[in-house]
Amino acid sequence: MVSKRYRYTKGYRYPLVYLQNIFMQKTGIAIHTEETCKASIVAVRDTLYVLNGKWKLPIIIALSTGPKRFKELHRSLDDITPKILSKELKELEMNDFVTRTVYATSPVSVEYELTKYSESLNSVIEEMKNWGIQHRRRIMKKEKK
Repeated sequence: MVSKRYRYTKGYRYPLVYLQNIFMQKTGIAIHTEETCKASIVAVRDTLYVLNGKWKLPIIIALSTGPKRFKELHRSLDDITPKILSKELKELEMNDFVTRTVYATSPVSVEYELTKYSESLNSVIEEMKNWGIQHRRRIMKKEKK
């Protein structure tokens, strides 16, 4: 027989966090609370801050084929000015996505390549590519109607 101190009274409720954890364990679906929502917003803002602008991801994609010199990189990206490319490369280097190697030749040559850390973006870029293809198809279908 269970003692009275372990019995639940008629109006007893489990703590909400406990119920949410049980639900997530059984279904694999996370319940969004105010705390998890705020944490998600902060994480997404951090990501957008590091990858902001229209050129950082295209630069990373262009460098995914291997190391490139500045002019090669400039040619592979349409409509980017050398000043903007230089600024974006410095920011990517500061965030440890790109390494810059200077060769003591005449004239000095500089080569850029992706770091191992930049590989952590592969799944993000792949998902963005897939979503972009899906979105373009959806828009094209709307225009045909």
